[in-house]
Amino acid sequence: MKSAAKPGKKAATKAAAAEPAAKTPRKRAESTAAGLQPSEAMAAVIGPEAVARTQVIKKLWDYIKANGLQDAANKRAINADAKLLAVFGKPQVTMFELAGIAGKHLS
Repeated sequence: MKSAAKPGKKAATKAAAAEPAAKTPRKRAESTAAGLQPSEAMAAVIGPEAVARTQVIKKLWDYIKANGLQDAANKRAINADAKLLAVFGKPQVTMFELAGIAGKHLS
């Protein structure tokens, strides 16, 4: 015959195995996109504080729409005013170039 203590040991072992081990919280790698510093030319448009890349594009579009810089004939083109001319380097860019140009002004 089997002893009664033996099944109890198995049950206790299974219960202990089911409990998760105490986990230490893992640190996330710091993202460079979380706080990029804009250049002086870009800071004149979006502000001097460190900002995420996605927020840079959003702030650029807010500026473009607030100042009516989207080309009336070709909605994909953005006409530069004095501040954006320093950022773009040319009088007109397309919306597809915007992210690439903005990336050059962030560090």
